[in-house]
Amino acid sequence: MKRYVLLFLLIPLIGFSQSDQISVADISWHLNYDKALKESKKENKNILVYFTGSDWCAPCKKLKKDFFETEDFKSASEDYILLYVDIPMNKDLLTSDQLAHNKALLPRLNKKSVFPLFTVVDPKERLLDKMSGYNMTGEIRYHLEFMKKNKG
Repeated sequence: MKRYVLLFLLIPLIGFSQSDQISVADISWHLNYDKALKESKKENKNILVYFTGSDWCAPCKKLKKDFFETEDFKSASEDYILLYVDIPMNKDLLTSDQLAHNKALLPRLNKKSVFPLFTVVDPKERLLDKMSGYNMTGEIRYHLEFMKKNKG
C-alpha cells in the first residue's frame, strides 16, 4: 500500500508522461538523448543533462524545489535544450525502454554514477562541463553560475 501512495504522490510532482518529454516545475524536459541532440543542432543550443534519482536521492528532491522551481532557473533554462535522466530505485516509475535508455547514458555522460549531476553537451556532442551534488541549504548561486557559464 505504501508503494502505491508514494507512486501517486510522485507522479504529479514529476509529471511523467508517455511522450518523449516530461514537465518538471512547469518546464519541459526531453527524455530522449537523440531527440534532444537533434533539437540542439537545430537551435544551436547546448544540452543541459540532469541526472537524478527521483525517488531515492534526497539532494535531487531538494534541488528540484530549491532550483527548478525558481524564476532564475526558468530564465537560464531558455538558453538550453533540457534532458532529464532519471535512475529511480522503483523500476515501476519508468518504462523498461526508458530505464534502459537512461542507464545507457551513464557510461557516456555520468561515468561515476553521481547524483545529482548536471552535464553540458554541445550540438557536436562534445562534453563541455559538469557539476555534481547539492548541499541542500538552498544556495543555488553555483548552479546558476554553472548555467550562465556554459550556455551556447
